[in-house]
Amino acid sequence: MTKVFKEKGYIAVILGGSSGLGLAAAKKLAAAGMGLCLVHRSRREEMRALQADWEELQRQTEVFLEFNVDAGRPDAIREVLAALQPYGGRVRCLLYSVARGSLKAMEWQGLSRQDLQLTMEQMAFSLYDWVLGLSEAGCFAADARVLAFTSEGSMRARRHYGAVSAAKAALEALIRSMALEFAPRGIRANCIRAGVTDTPGMRRIPGSAEILEYSQRRNPFGRLTRAEDVAAVVCLLCTDEAA
Repeated sequence: MTKVFKEKGYIAVILGGSSGLGLAAAKKLAAAGMGLCLVHRSRREEMRALQADWEELQRQTEVFLEFNVDAGRPDAIREVLAALQPYGGRVRCLLYSVARGSLKAMEWQGLSRQDLQLTMEQMAFSLYDWVLGLSEAGCFAADARVLAFTSEGSMRARRHYGAVSAAKAALEALIRSMALEFAPRGIRANCIRAGVTDTPGMRRIPGSAEILEYSQRRNPFGRLTRAEDVAAVVCLLCTDEAA
């Protein structure tokens, strides 16, 4: 693949970059010459499994930063911003692929207000903290892209998905407002609703096997959306032509 981003020295900050859509996007952007700053929350055994991916990404990119921290914590944001200071003005893309929320059903599993609050903070509100932090620190490139993954759960009810559904709706509302209010700073903001994709996050949803099977049957091509399909859209939206 042509390294279309290498000449400008662009960097992508990916929140949730160790699996699923986030990791697929990291691989696609690295192949296109984008430097990487991956923020993720991974257990020790998951980190061992990631070593091969990390080594391959390091071979492909001139800049590779990786932080195993909670992206929703203010101290984590400060740590990452400090590491990005030497690369000021080079963050072309902030990709929000955080999947840390409650999947409790409302009644019989007892979804609590605390569950709702945690999910909203982790899967919606923390994006605003990152955008504001990167912008105020002068990290964004002149033509930056803020991209976030949403789902049809932002509009449709599904059992076990109430907390995440609320967070996705809030995330979309925030992205719309960012697109309007951060435009004078050169920031473009968009959500990507990819449809049902077989990822580790998807597999955690109760009843996911049935959802995956139904989605494949209704697809005209007879297949599910792949993480690589979504990564290609992320890469496309980072190009000059997508300004």
